[in-house]
Amino acid sequence: MGSKSLHSNRNHTKKRNLWSGVLFGIGLAAFIDETIFHQLLRWHHFYDQSTTDIGLISDGLFHAFSWFATIGGLFLFADLKRRNGLSLKRWWGGVLLGAGSFQLYDGIIQHKLMRLHQIRYVENVIPYDLVWNISAVLMIAAGLFLLKRTSKKGAPSHA
Repeated sequence: MGSKSLHSNRNHTKKRNLWSGVLFGIGLAAFIDETIFHQLLRWHHFYDQSTTDIGLISDGLFHAFSWFATIGGLFLFADLKRRNGLSLKRWWGGVLLGAGSFQLYDGIIQHKLMRLHQIRYVENVIPYDLVWNISAVLMIAAGLFLLKRTSKKGAPSHA
């Protein structure tokens, strides 16, 4: 295999590690959000601007989305493992980036801009919003840190 082909294959593997982690992270964050905040705590539904029935249907669609993302990420993970191309640090970087990005999108776009729902319907929602969005930014920062560490030249591909 030529040097150019090896470099191209290594870049492809790095991208697949990233996307596998990002998809899994999005699915995991959505699953945790839906299980804890929608079902167990019953703080909100995915769409709260209608009846409870519509809210439950929207939760079902949201749950299906989370599983599609999770399963897609795990299929890529299995393929990387089978091809001996899995980089766990890079994959975990993708997981944190995906989970944090999903959570920040949810907290800013869905909660505040689109007003599909709030994290919780209380008089002072600001503490909930701060915890939600700051934890998202911390996950994104940790994910970017891991991705940066695995992007350096000479970094082991399976570290």
